[in-house]
Parts: sequence; C-alpha cells; structure tokens
Amino acid sequence: MEVILFYTGSAVIFFWGVGHLIPTPGIIRGFGPLSEDNRRIITMEWLAEGMTLCFIGVLVFAAVVMTGPASQTVTFVGRACAGMLLAMAALSAFTGARTSILPMRLCPFIKSLVAVLFLIATF
Repeated sequence: MEVILFYTGSAVIFFWGVGHLIPTPGIIRGFGPLSEDNRRIITMEWLAEGMTLCFIGVLVFAAVVMTGPASQTVTFVGRACAGMLLAMAALSAFTGARTSILPMRLCPFIKSLVAVLFLIATF
C-alpha cells in the first residue's frame, strides 16, 4: 500500500510541476507589458516552482525504487518532501490561490493532498 501512495503522490506532483513548466511563455504573456527585469523574475519564479515540484516527485520515486518503501531513507525523504509541499501550499494559499485563476486556486489543495499521501505512506 505504501508503494501505491508514494508512486501516486510522486506522479501527481511531478505532472503538476510539468504543468507549470509547459505554459510558462503564455503565462508570462498574460501579465501584459512588463519591464525586461520583471519578465525575467516572473519567468524564473514560475520555472523554479515547476522544477521544484518535478524534483520532489522524482526524489520520492527514486528513493522508493532504490531503497524500498519501508526504509529509513524513504521515511526521511517522504516526510521532508511532505513538509516542503506543505510550506509551498501555505505560500500558494496566501498568494496565487487568491486570484481568479482556477489552477492557481487548486495549487494549495494538490500540494497538501500529495503531502498527506507521503505522510500516510511513512507511518
């Protein structure tokens, strides 16, 4: 059962990260005219979140594959990644989720859901 929770959470958060990366040019255009510095900063931050989410998914998946779902390593990695996802969910709840954009409003819930999957899998 733990393997299913880890793999499901890893896949969900990885693809949520990919969902940040692919539309980046369109997202940036949606802000309208920006200074070059502001365009670069928003691009960097948008890509950084997507890359972080992908990394979390890959890290948990790799840890489970390499050491098994019941290892101390996976317990540590799963809980640490859950903590990071909860921190990111809180940040999203106070920023992007306060917009009218549906995917931004879903971010805190998806991150929290995956964190819960990882936490349940570690107990």
